[in-house]
Amino acid sequence: MKNLTELFKVTDGGKFSLADYSTDYTGDYEKINAETILKELIEQISRKQTELYATNRQSLLIIFQAMDAAGKDSAIAHTMSGLNPQGCQVYSFKQPSAEELDHDFLWRHYKALPERGRIGIHNRSHYENVLVSKVHPEIVLNEKIPGINKIEDIDNELWKQRYKSIRHFEKHLTANGTIVIKFFLHLSKKEQKERFLKRIAKPDKNWKFAYGDIEERKRWDDYMEAYQQAIAETATDECPWYVLPADKKWFTRIAISTIVLETLTALKLQYPELPDDERANLQKAKAVLEAEKD
Repeated sequence: MKNLTELFKVTDGGKFSLADYSTDYTGDYEKINAETILKELIEQISRKQTELYATNRQSLLIIFQAMDAAGKDSAIAHTMSGLNPQGCQVYSFKQPSAEELDHDFLWRHYKALPERGRIGIHNRSHYENVLVSKVHPEIVLNEKIPGINKIEDIDNELWKQRYKSIRHFEKHLTANGTIVIKFFLHLSKKEQKERFLKRIAKPDKNWKFAYGDIEERKRWDDYMEAYQQAIAETATDECPWYVLPADKKWFTRIAISTIVLETLTALKLQYPELPDDERANLQKAKAVLEAEKD
């Protein structure tokens, strides 16, 4: 059986179909062992993060996309819990501000990229511009794009150009040392219903629910079509998508952590070696410290 990284990886959209990917797959894993497995994965990721930070030549950008209630927030909280905050930054993208709308759709995402040596996590991302904006094309009108004054002006060419811009954007990042991995948490419509009902039933979860979520749920098929095309158009060897089953949160977290760890391991990171003069200075410093009187 393929390992989790290969099992869920999409690098060529030519034959991609969401229907080929399960929402409740757990393989040979069992929930009873999930906590132990996840703890070990988190510890290993933490060590790799330190190597990434020390090397200071590459960065890692992790993108999370999903329907509401798919578990993005909790997945980030659990799988990244072992990271050193000094080497990690998380951005959650909401509706663009007036300032952001006065720039191209990628501008605010450029600003949020991780520096060398750091891990950046984007909760939603530049893909919103070919997902929610495609389901609700009226949003595009707020961008004040020349020649687009009404919904009828928004045609397939605009979306083709956006997919192309995203591919070029991610290729540019990769060429300059940013590793990009993209997670789509593939939730079933049935499971989303159950999670919505739990949010309504529990007072401490009410804040996570809005009636607008029900209105968006009515567009489920439109969103699935938008996700399928976005993944198909932007999955590449350099910047793959991972379509992860999201009905079982415990398994989703194991899959995410496994893929992040294997991605970092593949970089073959090593702590930088000091030049001879710096090594000599270390020994001098050691001698000075040992000679001190308590």
